[in-house]
Amino acid sequence: MSNKLSVAIIYGGKSVEHQISINSAKNIFEYIDRNKYDPIAIGISPAGDWVLKDRIDNQFDGQPQLALMLSTSNKGFKNLNNNEFIKPDIVFPVLHGTDGEDGSIQGLLKSMEIPFIGTGVLGSAISMSKLYTKRLLEAAGIPVSKYLTYDYPQKSEIKFEHVESTLGLPFMAKAANLGSSVGVVKVKSKADFEKALDEAFKFDNTILFEQYITGRELECSVMGNEAPEASNPAEIVISKNYEFYTYEAKYLDPNAVELHVPAKVDDKTVAMIRALSVKAYKALSCDDFARVDLFLTDSGEILINEINTIPGFTNSSMFPMMWQKRGISFTDLISKLINIALKRESAAHRITNQYQP
Repeated sequence: MSNKLSVAIIYGGKSVEHQISINSAKNIFEYIDRNKYDPIAIGISPAGDWVLKDRIDNQFDGQPQLALMLSTSNKGFKNLNNNEFIKPDIVFPVLHGTDGEDGSIQGLLKSMEIPFIGTGVLGSAISMSKLYTKRLLEAAGIPVSKYLTYDYPQKSEIKFEHVESTLGLPFMAKAANLGSSVGVVKVKSKADFEKALDEAFKFDNTILFEQYITGRELECSVMGNEAPEASNPAEIVISKNYEFYTYEAKYLDPNAVELHVPAKVDDKTVAMIRALSVKAYKALSCDDFARVDLFLTDSGEILINEINTIPGFTNSSMFPMMWQKRGISFTDLISKLINIALKRESAAHRITNQYQP
């Protein structure tokens, strides 16, 4: 019997970020320390089927299907091909976007009493919503860009003139609960406005309009729980061919961006960014790790844009690159995240769910 911990890597999912999840999971599956851990690949097809895999790829048909077991004696996964019961020691949900970063998978794993890496239900749900992220950051005294928000039933009431007078031109229109720049449009004129409404509402019931920020796009990685630690920030320099950091620029065009890891900013600004990133991480109830996205305006103001509770682990992802610059390899980073999550899970056992009056 192996004395190594079994780590289930769950990837794919019913999300517009399905392929990005596959790319991230491939790297985690490849670089996880096989001397310490036995990885188990569990894929979720775009239709929502859970399957057992021997590698990370986009093939889901013909694979052993899994059933979720929630009995008091057996909480885990059952291979429907051979009835084998699978209960990993810990799960690494590498599910970007819908049903992955919004608290859904976290709630399911909590019900199954299986430890997992990353932010729990509350922090995931908050951080997935760009709207509630902004509201809670504002309440914590953390600077964010100006914004307006509407729900789909209000669509006919949304007036370009009101948004323009409040936020100025250009402004950004976003689906409130997505990532990877899906459902995002830069509005430069009234002619763009209807397209922006249709694009955002195609993916979500809430639209967010944000002031367009002129400045630099930075990211900062945070890791830990009792005393979270921030990396040095990195910068994304976008090609003049793109008006903002689009999905295509992020994932499809290898020449779209330059990544400066670390960012070329002065020591005082670095310290401010790191402190503000940790403050935002705590304000949104994040656990284990996250990536904080922010703006450094031309006037030197730092604005928090959003937090990604399951940041990418692709070859072009900033989260692992920022820690690599701090001397933590991809393999060591995965091990560190597993240990952080297990320590948090162990500490949570202090709390009882029984009451005797």
